[in-house]
Amino acid sequence: MALRLGAIVEALGGELHGDAALGIDGIAPLESAGPSQLAFLSNPKYQQQLASSRAGCVIVGPAQRALALARGACIVADAPYLYFAKVTQLWKRQRAAVAGPAIHPSAVIDPSAQIDPSARIGPLCVVERGARIGADTVLKSRVTLGEDCSVGARCLLHAGVVIGADGFGFAPNAGAWEKIEQLGAVRIGDDVEIGANTCVDRGALDDTVIGNGVKLDNLIQIGHNVQIGEHTAMAGCVGVAGSAHIGAHCTVGGGAIVLGHLTLADRVNISAATVVTRSIAQPGHYTGMFPIDENSKWEKNAASLKQLHSLRDRLKAVEKSLEQHLKSLEKP
Repeated sequence: MALRLGAIVEALGGELHGDAALGIDGIAPLESAGPSQLAFLSNPKYQQQLASSRAGCVIVGPAQRALALARGACIVADAPYLYFAKVTQLWKRQRAAVAGPAIHPSAVIDPSAQIDPSARIGPLCVVERGARIGADTVLKSRVTLGEDCSVGARCLLHAGVVIGADGFGFAPNAGAWEKIEQLGAVRIGDDVEIGANTCVDRGALDDTVIGNGVKLDNLIQIGHNVQIGEHTAMAGCVGVAGSAHIGAHCTVGGGAIVLGHLTLADRVNISAATVVTRSIAQPGHYTGMFPIDENSKWEKNAASLKQLHSLRDRLKAVEKSLEQHLKSLEKP
């Protein structure tokens, strides 16, 4: 399959410099793209790769127009990364497989579940009693949607996703544990994408809520009663403990942890591997991690960190003593 450059620009806009009839048969990274492939440059720090790229055409921003023209064909777009995303969507639509049955024969669907006729349910999925699935939503293979849980319209749940397993709730009882039945559900909004083997637990009493447009990567754990605001995105292996409230338009880097019962304001960005131990009331970029080092150096630094509290007390004592000494010198 090939797409003409002209057809891409007709569909998505942009400013084409080059042969509109040139056929593009693939999309590839800048450094490995060939003469019949389309690449993109969004980060200026990689522009040194532009001159040597063999790509048939490159998507660039206005600031890189001159460099791109010196190399060959290009499409100039105000937001090249966003333009690239839309090209991938156009490419996927052109290569769409012939549709099979809306509900795969191996899927297990409770008769009380409500599934929009336009939704698609993949092989070995399980949709339990009272669950609801909105229009144009796709469940890939082996997705489980627990009882009374709902998924909105135009969502995509990748293989192995589990929605509505019990939250982790137990009360201590004479050295053992007494289960707290999880009586809530999970409510997922519209245009949500959830990566492979991610789990979203049902609420203990109230529902766990995933807002419109949220994007969750693979292998994420969302605890019971968590609320995630609209258009927040989380990278792989993030863990969000129970009853945390995360605002809209936040990002959480891979492997980060948000402790339970905390609140993150809208537009908070958490760096990868950070452990969020307190609520964050102001938008901004937050990081909390110990840098990697040679093990022997790391152990010495860690040992020093353990002494910070006592060093602080000693410094305060020195400051107080110095202050008293200065006051004594001021006396006539």
